Amino acid sequence: MSARYDLPEADAFTRTYWDAAAGGRLLIRRCAACARAHHYPREFCPYCWSEDVTWEDASGRATLYTWSVVHRNDLPPFGERTPYVAAVVDLAEGPRMSTEVVGEGPLRAGTALEVTFREGVPVFRAAG
Repeated sequence: MSARYDLPEADAFTRTYWDAAAGGRLLIRRCAACARAHHYPREFCPYCWSEDVTWEDASGRATLYTWSVVHRNDLPPFGERTPYVAAVVDLAEGPRMSTEVVGEGPLRAGTALEVTFREGVPVFRAAG
């Protein structure tokens, strides 16, 4: 079996995030010092560098910021999924997140999205 580049390799710190995702929950981190939320998970706040950050359940709501349709990708299993939509979304809680948009329908900046999960990885689809 060849390597899969779409599945995470959890470490001691990110295991909480990936375990939650496997259970259908999207987590973000929030800083107690400056109150800002961030994503991708880090052990410190990227805004004020405080280490006083905690896990928080995200609502799963987002809006589409930008996207690109990928027509070629040689890494398994992405080649079998082409074309697919690589995207950046604005989470309702504030952070931007790189992801994939799944499902049918036209896309435009500002499209309302909701999280769903594919093999324990958060992806987004049109809300509704």
